[in-house]
Amino acid sequence: MKRLLHSLLHFLFHLGYFGPFVMGVFDSSFLFLPFGNDLLVVALTARHHQGYLLYVVSAVCGSTVGVFLLDIVARKLGEAGVTKVAGKRRFAYLQKKITQHGGKVLALACLAPPPFPFTMAIAVTSALEYPRKRLLGIVAACRAVRFLILGALAIRFGRAILHFADSAAFKGFMYVFTALCLAGSVYSAVNWIRKSRSPRAGGPAEQPA
Repeated sequence: MKRLLHSLLHFLFHLGYFGPFVMGVFDSSFLFLPFGNDLLVVALTARHHQGYLLYVVSAVCGSTVGVFLLDIVARKLGEAGVTKVAGKRRFAYLQKKITQHGGKVLALACLAPPPFPFTMAIAVTSALEYPRKRLLGIVAACRAVRFLILGALAIRFGRAILHFADSAAFKGFMYVFTALCLAGSVYSAVNWIRKSRSPRAGGPAEQPA
């Protein structure tokens, strides 16, 4: 398992400018990768300051594509289908906030760190038929702000970041973190697939177990 996780991290890191795009698609769609793209952008920028803006653009594009894919599925499922995935209580809470504040909630979802429910906030917004162009525009703009700030911090504290990244403690943390992300991603993907294939996805919402 340790060798597998090391190979995965090595692969993502050595994708270069394309790495944040790939991670962004996964991170912003159906998988469970909290801080995944943040850490990748920081690590890449700390090692290669000249690529700062390209890493940011790559991450923003990947995040936007990931949200677009999530948006397609959530609109297809509709309110009833997304309620089954999110749970009745969470859906009702997000529905109320999005109805009242709209774009502000989307902006917060793009900027706030976990445990803010980014994926579910996007899914509920899409299920409520929020304009797609506006949704993607807000995501792209706010993710750009987020990654620009992270990249700037990576440049400012690059030497300290690289020193910490080479420590045994950090490497151990990353192995555990990646394993949890893989497990969470499998669960999330299976849950979305199962709910999207449900013959009752378009019907009345079921009471969550």
